[in-house]
Amino acid sequence: MTLIEEVIINKKTNINPIWIMRQAGRYLPEFREIRRLNTDFIKLCLNESLSSEITLQPLKRFDLDAAIIFSDILMIPYGLNQHVEFKKNFGPILGELNLDQILKIDEVDFVKKIYPVYKAINLVNKNKLTNNKNTIGFVGAPWTLLVYMINRQSPKKTLIKDFYKDNFLLNRILIILEKFLKLHIKNQIDNGAEIIQIFDSWAGLLNEKDLPSYVYIPTLNLVEFTKSLNVPVICFPRGIKNYEEYCKIVKPDVICIDYEVDPKQILKEIKIPVQGGMDPKVLLTDKENLKKGAKKYLDIFKDHPYIFNLGHGVLPETDPNMMDYLVKLVKDY
Repeated sequence: MTLIEEVIINKKTNINPIWIMRQAGRYLPEFREIRRLNTDFIKLCLNESLSSEITLQPLKRFDLDAAIIFSDILMIPYGLNQHVEFKKNFGPILGELNLDQILKIDEVDFVKKIYPVYKAINLVNKNKLTNNKNTIGFVGAPWTLLVYMINRQSPKKTLIKDFYKDNFLLNRILIILEKFLKLHIKNQIDNGAEIIQIFDSWAGLLNEKDLPSYVYIPTLNLVEFTKSLNVPVICFPRGIKNYEEYCKIVKPDVICIDYEVDPKQILKEIKIPVQGGMDPKVLLTDKENLKKGAKKYLDIFKDHPYIFNLGHGVLPETDPNMMDYLVKLVKDY
């Protein structure tokens, strides 16, 4: 059993496994070199040889306890034939949403379009670098994907005007997303993903009254489905206020917290294993601050099952030496 599985399944508290969101990415010079030669992000995600190599890059450098596949939550709209591109210094831009076109997509077409993602997971899982470590697959939560598909870009602080106007459209897309997300989860697991993380990056945009319809129930359906395949689920509902309610309803195996959440409050309210929390900006400071920042979370959760991670993805300007220092700090705690 891996260290992460010991925490999730056996609720061990005397170990501190660590992996980092966006651990394979722009802060690593070896990633930047590949990216320089491969400017089309979607094509890069669909090149199983390169995406598996990128996934393994941080494991070659650091003593991390998991590899998370280098891919993107927007492979789902891409697989559903919505145009997706990534513009430099801006982020994703999606094409017009055509519901009739999406309704014509069958499961075979969808899988064919994003099949290299599954091949990459298989390559990562079979690589000796992942021996005694976990291979993590992931999906975007239905709500977050819905936001991107209708908003057609990152909402940052606000949604387009009239976002909620067509309730029929929203609910229709949620039903379609659930079907294809389940397929995407199953294919990742069939190819070697041992844990699934569900990223709900825009959960914080919703009012409390809308959370059950758009976040809790759609995510619960995916959590139950993944558990039925005997694979643990980590949920990251970024920006929500009531983690206790979320955990009671959605029932993930692990709750991942963001850096705006009070970890002491989480400790009081949450019984299941916790992951994450530290602000990625702490890695941009100095070793003394980094030690203090990491120790804060390790101290708070020392008697609670805990997986060390950040409260969001590692920032591109992070020095890899600081990441190395962080991993050693956690391992030596």
